[in-house]
Amino acid sequence: MPSLDDTKTVDIIDEINDLPTGVPCHTRDELERRLLRKLDLHMCMIPVLYTLNLVNVRLQGFEKDLHLQGQQFATILSVLFVGFIIMEVPGNMFLHWLQRPAVFIPSCMIVWGTISVLTGFYTGVLFARLFLGFAEAPFYPGVIFLVSRWYKRNELASRLALVSYGIPLSSAFGSLFASGILREMQGKLGQAAWRWLFFIEGGITILVAICAIFILPDFPHNTRWLTPEERALAISRLAEDGSGMADELGKHSTIQGLRDAVSDWKVWWFSVALMFQLLAQSFTAYFPTLCATLGYNTTETLLLCAPPWVFAGIVACALTWYSDKKQRRFKYLAASNALSALAFIMSMFTMNKAVRYISLFLMTPILSGYLVLWGWINNTFAREPAKRAVVIALINAVGQIGNGPTYRYSYAISIAAIGVSTAMFGGMHLYLKHLNEQIERNERDAKDIKELRDPIGFRYLV
Repeated sequence: MPSLDDTKTVDIIDEINDLPTGVPCHTRDELERRLLRKLDLHMCMIPVLYTLNLVNVRLQGFEKDLHLQGQQFATILSVLFVGFIIMEVPGNMFLHWLQRPAVFIPSCMIVWGTISVLTGFYTGVLFARLFLGFAEAPFYPGVIFLVSRWYKRNELASRLALVSYGIPLSSAFGSLFASGILREMQGKLGQAAWRWLFFIEGGITILVAICAIFILPDFPHNTRWLTPEERALAISRLAEDGSGMADELGKHSTIQGLRDAVSDWKVWWFSVALMFQLLAQSFTAYFPTLCATLGYNTTETLLLCAPPWVFAGIVACALTWYSDKKQRRFKYLAASNALSALAFIMSMFTMNKAVRYISLFLMTPILSGYLVLWGWINNTFAREPAKRAVVIALINAVGQIGNGPTYRYSYAISIAAIGVSTAMFGGMHLYLKHLNEQIERNERDAKDIKELRDPIGFRYLV
């Protein structure tokens, strides 16, 4: 693992803080703004990495060509999560050990783009989806961990929304993209349109992933396109925020991070709560199918899929920004869940097309709460990067158990799942508030700063 020269870094940080005020462009605040602008620009590569989803091919020829019946399509979708559950923790542990996310994450993308292209030729799509799950597994946990290693706790949720904006963009414009391919490419070179969807999607993924190797950052201590001042500032601001940087000095091993993660009950509590949260969000895998129930043709259906996801992206950016500004998490997650529960109820008790389409708009902002949740999880485990790498992957992997093939058509089960997840997150909210009060008492009572169990100034965001 790359090492960090402690003395040199401290000297540069001191120089940054002591720079003369007569040179505004070199003050600490100005340097920090420049660093964040530069970093945000490079991170904007991540949304581009999100590609189309298999759900779009259901609407024209996929099931018929592969002779799928009953729950077989649902099984093909769900087998992806087998690879997720198995590979997410090892993937993030390897990323932490390698210390090169700019190489590791795009490499995973290249593998899954290749599998996508080959799926267009291969009729054994179940096995292709299984291997695709192994290739995709390290991507989202790796991205979350990468972002958590650069931004302070009160910047994290909005930045996660920025890099995750590819989720609603993929759902929205992926549907538009798919509609064009499904309409124009049927029978070209003797291939079905859904096969062309895999060919084109996979090819684009490979090309964009190769570009990403040269654009994405690594970690603050080893990103090549940072100046020495920017590197020192990136490290110091996280240390000041309580987002422990001890890993750069080799004080926490990857294996120790695994031990710390699996022995912390909060990790398992978040994991089970996320499992119910994802169960409630499972409608996203069938969103084009839900739109199809409105009675329009394939092209119109895919076009109707786009506006609700554009709306979801706007709400996600606004809600996560406000959550960061107020440094609160739970109440914004709960509000997002309540809105989606209302949408499920609307869909259950009306056949009016306009009302049902409005309910689709109200379902999608559940993504906002999901991104606030990941900000909250990273905030809660902010001080130990080795542990956090495992925590992110473990919580996400266990949560994927909620993506089974049997419940997706039941709004009632989704409502129940929202209730359970919200109640569990509420319990964690109360517990972390209690810890904050305990830390405040310890600070008041401690005669020596060394007696403090938690670093002074650290508070859990709730």
